Amino acid sequence: MIRLAVRVARDRAELVLAELSALAPAGFEERDLGDVVEYAIYGASGELPDPGELRAAVGGALVDVESTEVGDDWDERWRDWHRPLDAGPLRIRPPWEPARPGALDVVVEPGQAFGTGAHPTTRLSLQLLLEVPARGPLADWGCGSGVLALAAARLGFDPVLACDVERESVAATRAAAEANGVSVEVSRCDLRRAPGPWAPTVTANLVRPLLLEVAARMERAPERLIAAGLEDGEAEEVVAAFARRGLSLASRRDGDGWSAILLTR
Repeated sequence: MIRLAVRVARDRAELVLAELSALAPAGFEERDLGDVVEYAIYGASGELPDPGELRAAVGGALVDVESTEVGDDWDERWRDWHRPLDAGPLRIRPPWEPARPGALDVVVEPGQAFGTGAHPTTRLSLQLLLEVPARGPLADWGCGSGVLALAAARLGFDPVLACDVERESVAATRAAAEANGVSVEVSRCDLRRAPGPWAPTVTANLVRPLLLEVAARMERAPERLIAAGLEDGEAEEVVAAFARRGLSLASRRDGDGWSAILLTR
């Protein structure tokens, strides 16, 4: 079995992520290495992109590509990267992990889009979502594998609208919603070109540059916005950008070098 790893500076990770989602629709592993993000694809020899071709495919960003052989236990070690995430009454877990008695269960297949949501930004977003008292409509902008949208549906938000620019993310979120027996309306959206679907509550686990673009083109501010994907020191600029749309900081969570903010009108 071959492990093909791509390492890229964090500020260029979004570009590489978009390319990899097309090259590896079955999913890939993500590791946070500080200033660098590593994305890894597993497969048999001959099934994976050639390292040289892969480097060219993501040529818009400076990347380091490494191909290594892994042992026969690679599938078990791959599972070790995907652990349950507990947030209040919620448990987000891969299918092989047990449910927590009494918890609101969300099962996400790691092969779908971008893992099971164990990244700190997802955890921080969920913590802020639990602070929202209203359980009305919610929109998730940039849904990835749909973790926040599925969790919102489990918490009683209705309707839940999710969107993403990547076709793989749209398909993964739809499949996950069906597997979990919850209702999520999923569509494609390019937040750089047009606003996402409106709802009183919006979650946007994106990155700083995209959040700033969203703020700049926002036509109608939601009543509350959870914005995440922010590294240490980036939250203040994003708060200021949305303040020009009538939103102000109500709560903030920090952890592991990341921040998430809850803005309210």
